[in-house]
Amino acid sequence: MYIHGQNVAGIEVDSETRCLHYHKEIDRIAIKFYCCNQYFPCFECHTQCGCGKPKPWPQNHFDQKAVLCGNCGHELTIRQYLSCQSNCPKCQSDFNPGCSLHAHLYFDTGEGS
Repeated sequence: MYIHGQNVAGIEVDSETRCLHYHKEIDRIAIKFYCCNQYFPCFECHTQCGCGKPKPWPQNHFDQKAVLCGNCGHELTIRQYLSCQSNCPKCQSDFNPGCSLHAHLYFDTGEGS
């Protein structure tokens, strides 16, 4: 599905990037996976529909745009996303703060898996 001009793959993806797995009002980001350069709403959608070889973004690539705000379409760099306090810097829409629990699946945060 194309959302704000970006192809977002996944299961039952809506117009703000929510999916079958994460569909609360504040679940409105998609993350571009380093391994396949494709946006997905969550790691579970990537597991089911992605390349099958998940690999987190290395820290030396944290300046890459890899997070899509499902509300306004702003693309955040990984560094911006990790420091945005679960709020889009462009439209101020809230993101799910619980996503931080899964950050290590997307980004090499040094937290382990």
